[in-house]
This record gives sequence, C-alpha cells and structure tokens, in this order.
Amino acid sequence: MDPLSALREYTIRNDLHKIQRIGDDFRFGNEFTFPATIETAYRKHVKSTHYTLETLHHFITNQHLRHAEYLQNANANRIPAVTLPDRKALLDYLTGKISSSDSIDFTMIVIPAGEPDAGDRNNLIEETDEDLAANPIRWIKAMERPLKDREQILLCKNRDFYSVLVSATKRDEENQRKEALQRKDNLVAKSRIERGGEELGLGFDAGQKAKLHLKGSKIGEGVPIILVPSAFSTLITIYNVKEFLEDGVFIPTDVKIKQMKGVKPDCVTVQKKFSRDRVVTAYEVRDKPSTLKSEDWDRVVAVFVLGKEWQFKDWPFKDHIEIFNKVLGFYLRFEDDSVESAKYVKQWNVKIISISKNKRHQDRAAALEVWDRLEEFMRSRSR
Repeated sequence: MDPLSALREYTIRNDLHKIQRIGDDFRFGNEFTFPATIETAYRKHVKSTHYTLETLHHFITNQHLRHAEYLQNANANRIPAVTLPDRKALLDYLTGKISSSDSIDFTMIVIPAGEPDAGDRNNLIEETDEDLAANPIRWIKAMERPLKDREQILLCKNRDFYSVLVSATKRDEENQRKEALQRKDNLVAKSRIERGGEELGLGFDAGQKAKLHLKGSKIGEGVPIILVPSAFSTLITIYNVKEFLEDGVFIPTDVKIKQMKGVKPDCVTVQKKFSRDRVVTAYEVRDKPSTLKSEDWDRVVAVFVLGKEWQFKDWPFKDHIEIFNKVLGFYLRFEDDSVESAKYVKQWNVKIISISKNKRHQDRAAALEVWDRLEEFMRSRSR
C-alpha cells in the first residue's frame, strides 16, 4: 500500500493516533513503515511537485486549525505546508468524502532508495530500486499487505443474527400453537361424539375408555383436574395458569385481571404446548373445590398449594398425608422469598418450585418441571 492510501485509510478508520513518528519514519501501527519525507501521489495545485507524507500527516492532524494558524504551526515545526487552494479537496479525499481527485498521480511517485524495509518486504528482496522506480504499479502491489481474508470480511460491526433467531423462534412457537389448537379441537370433537353415542345408545363401550389407577382408588373418567388457589396472594391463579403452563411465562395475576377486564373464568383448559409428542393430554384447571362433585374429585390429579391449612377445608380427605398421596402437590414461590413463607409446605409431600421476580426467560424451565412431574405422576398411576 502506498503512503497516501495508508494515511487515507487510517483517517477514515479514526486510527490517526496509531501513526507514530520514530526518527525519520512514520509507523502505521504494525502494518506499514514509510520515510517521513517520502513523496506521496498527491500533486500540488500550484507546482508540479508532490506533497510528502510528513506534510500530509501534519495537515490532517491539524485540520481543526484555521489556515493562518496552521501555516504558523507548520513553519514552527519546519514542515512544508499544504497550500490554501489544495486544502479543501485534500481534506475531502483523506476523510473519505470523495474517492478520487485530479491531483492524484501515482505514476510520478519518486521511490527513494532502500525505502522498503527488508525485514517486512521479503517479496522485494530480488527487486532493484531502479526496477521499482520504473514501474510504480509493481511497487504499490509489492507494498500491499492483506488486511482481511474471506472470513474476516463477513464480520459486520454492530450486527448479529439475534433478530433471525427471534424470528425463527416466533415462527416455531406459532406453529406449535396451531398444532395445539388442532389437537384440542380433535379432543373436544371426540369427547362430544362419545357422549352423544352413549346418550343415543350407539354401542360405545365405556369399559374401553382408558382408566388411570391410584393407590387403592382410580382416576375418574374424563379430563383430569388441576386445582389452584382462589386467593390473589398466591403466584398461580386461574387467571394466569394458562400462560404459565402452556407458554412457560409467568404473568402476575393483577396484570392478567386488567387484560381480561375483570372477567373470571370458571374453568380453564391447559395443554403442554411446547412438546413434540403427538398425543397431548388436556387438563381442566379450577379454583372452586366446593363446586366439585364426588365423581369430580376422582379426576383431581394435582393442586397448587397456597401454604395455608384452610385451603384444604371441606376436602374429602382425612389429612395431608392422604391428600398428597392421591394428588400431586406444587408450591410456586419467588426464589428470594423468605423461608418462613414455606414453613407449612415443607412439612407436606409437595414439590417447591422457585421462579425469579424479573428473569422471565427462566419461567419455561419451571413450567417444564411441573409438566415432567405431572406426566410421571400420571404414568405411575396408569400402571
């Protein structure tokens, strides 16, 4: 690379501070070394001579000065100055505002004897100074050094593939949502056909339906039930349970109430959406145990506990041992909550699951833990 092109490149890259003068040479970082008095390809407007590297470097590093102040500074440092007619065009070229100029003439460059450093220019060892001076283009090519290879050229500043990942993730989640809705519609249709067949006496055998057995009892026929507290002081309620279990995202109850405009559902159906299984079981989520009939209690498979004794008042079970022997228990808490908040829960056979107050990307792992334990619980009761 010639000295004019090297100076222009460092100016555009804002790397002028990396150019150091050591003795009679200018060193461009670890890339190039040129004599300070070497003539560049930029020709003076008034005379037919070329500006030296020393002159151009002094000019570009003092471009902020008015021309009169610049001339005084150059004279004080005994450096030939850039003339006023050349000032604007030269500055525009060095800063990259223009890509070329009529004042640039590479064919008239004078190559001083011994300019290429032997240690850094091995490819010039066999060339004589006369040969190089006679062919400036060969000299320029010999001075060139590769700055980037085909891999480095692909690196883009301030750009990454995160937006591509987000787009692909959203598309995948949308496909899973559509598949889940389709499976849900199929389940509803199948349930209606079976109920209609029984009512019309079309010969459906109730004994052919899958039955899941508990210890000493059985899970009733129909959709399994998950109970959640009706109190707003718990993290999981009937308002936000669907987003947590299906989407793996915890949304505070008060936020969901505002989104739903205060309308409280009596029952919510949830499915494991982020699953590659073809068969996905649907679950009913309710928060009013008092409305359950005896046959409904046979379908209760899990409960999110509040951590208070009164939650189990009027439940058709003898004690906590019997409850959590027949029903899978979960307790959702914030990871930085006090231990006192889970004082009673630790005495029960309940899985404590912690989530962060702020790191919503961790909610998915907590929801998956609920699904894993629930599916294992269902499988163990069906053997």
